[in-house]
Amino acid sequence: MKQMNKSLEYYMSLPYTIQLTPDVDGYWFAEIPLLDGCATNGESQADALIMIEDAKRAWLTTALDIGMHIPEPEPEKLL
Repeated sequence: MKQMNKSLEYYMSLPYTIQLTPDVDGYWFAEIPLLDGCATNGESQADALIMIEDAKRAWLTTALDIGMHIPEPEPEKLL
């Protein structure tokens, strides 16, 4: 059963946490832990951040196409 999701633009605008990790070969590995398997790498931190936006768009597009549940970041709790 396909799940009704919000639009791609909605999900792209959400503040997903991005983890950047230096790789042994000098590249940077970028991933969005909340979106299982959404990862890429780049020659620099800046390049990896650009590439993860492309990977996020592809991940979300596929998830929307197949009706997969898309997790959303939790709003920060106010103290």
